[in-house]
Amino acid sequence: MTTPLAELRAQIDTLDEQLLELLNRRAHVAEQVGEVKKREGTPFFRPDRVAQVIERIQQANTGPLKNEHVAAVWREIMSACLALESPVRVAYLGPAGTFSEQAALQFFGASIEHVACSSIDEVFRATAAGSASYGVVPLENSTEGVVSRSLDLLLHTPLHIVGETSLMVRHNLLRLSDSLEGIEAVYAHPQALAQCQGWLTTHLPQADRRAASSNAEGARLASTCAAWAGIASDRAASQFGLYTAAHAIQDDAFNRTRFAVVCLPQTLPAPPASGKDCTSLVVSVPNRPGAVHDLLVPLKAHGVSMTRFESRPARSGQWDYYFYIDLQGHASQSHLSAALAELQQICAFYKVLGTYPVSD
Repeated sequence: MTTPLAELRAQIDTLDEQLLELLNRRAHVAEQVGEVKKREGTPFFRPDRVAQVIERIQQANTGPLKNEHVAAVWREIMSACLALESPVRVAYLGPAGTFSEQAALQFFGASIEHVACSSIDEVFRATAAGSASYGVVPLENSTEGVVSRSLDLLLHTPLHIVGETSLMVRHNLLRLSDSLEGIEAVYAHPQALAQCQGWLTTHLPQADRRAASSNAEGARLASTCAAWAGIASDRAASQFGLYTAAHAIQDDAFNRTRFAVVCLPQTLPAPPASGKDCTSLVVSVPNRPGAVHDLLVPLKAHGVSMTRFESRPARSGQWDYYFYIDLQGHASQSHLSAALAELQQICAFYKVLGTYPVSD
């Protein structure tokens, strides 16, 4: 016999009340944890601890909830409890509605203090100056490659990487009406324009492509003129009251962007090894034959896998380059530690940008 709907809803109401009571009990314990951390001077936010809790809960999950949904729920619970201990101020490329904001919320949860910045440079400045505890910046895109400005700033600032998150990026064409007629200009961040260039060439060949400081800023501009459109997220459409004239216009259906979470070392030291880590560094070598080959020798000798290798001009006027390298593993692991020690000996410049857990 089927249980009546009213009875099922009554059961849900009772369970909701029980959940709320348990969540508040958890919050009270979290407040006590915060007091202990204050006395001991230990960091309030620990991404490795968040990962451990979520993994433990997922292992205990017997369904019907999917593990990814369990992870999302627990991340928000922990974010809300952390806000009671000490609110986390997070800087990102704004305004509201950018993919950078979405990445920040995905990593930290919704209970953060938002510090929306006008540029990637400002994200680094705010975080280095202490206006924000953490910054979230784009590192690379699966279609267009690295975000060069982020790499340059990692080189020249004291911030280090303590985490990362990867976001599926779906670009939508937003405007004040729901048609493609009469669009004279499309505004977006240069990376987004590049990621959608094939679609724009096919469907809006006459429209100007104009760079904006962020996709959300492009959406804001589109909200001011009926002849303009922006490329941005669903969140930006809601934020600025725009129609989605075309969905998912990125040329790569699996377009993803990897974001780095950065902070000062005194805010959070390098997270401990998680078993699934990345070590990022930037080096330069003397400009002589075979110098780049020599970089690879210690890695091969100690069985270290390199997952990324990018070069950037050193801007010295001498055709020198910095090399950005991602290595598989944590810097505390013996084989990687030995490789890094040998690597440092042959480099003219050497800086570890961070050793941190990788995202799925």
